[in-house]
Amino acid sequence: MDSKKDNNPVYSRKDTSRVNLTDEQWKKVLPADVYYIARQKGTERPWTSKFEKFEEVGTYYCAACGNPLFKSNTKFDSGCGWPSFYEPISKGSIIYTPDNSVGMQRTETQCGRCKAHLGHVFEDGPPPTGLRYCINGVVLDFEKAKEAERKYNEKGE
Repeated sequence: MDSKKDNNPVYSRKDTSRVNLTDEQWKKVLPADVYYIARQKGTERPWTSKFEKFEEVGTYYCAACGNPLFKSNTKFDSGCGWPSFYEPISKGSIIYTPDNSVGMQRTETQCGRCKAHLGHVFEDGPPPTGLRYCINGVVLDFEKAKEAERKYNEKGE
């Protein structure tokens, strides 16, 4: 587990139980940038995420709780300035909430485990879903598909 998770007792990539902390508890365990996006529904500046042009193979997780969110093979370059995906990893990994802020009607995406604000989903994505999950990179963690790569290489030898 990397150092920014050391003080976060709820961060787990295996535990699927719901997380319900107070804002004060979240503030103590999350880095300030993650707290701002995840708990205060902030937005990172476009084209600033390290994941926007990222092309590694693996899995994206919620940076607040470790919940698996997206596989890298569902990521695409939407040109919107934020990492974009066309499908979540499972039906329960994302919660959908109406968002009528900033004078627009949008659908907010939240982590299905801890309800962290992730971004929004729009109906202008590629096939097969036609959806574009526009996600703040600050609230994403990534793990390279080391195990899958190792197994693939063993079979090929």
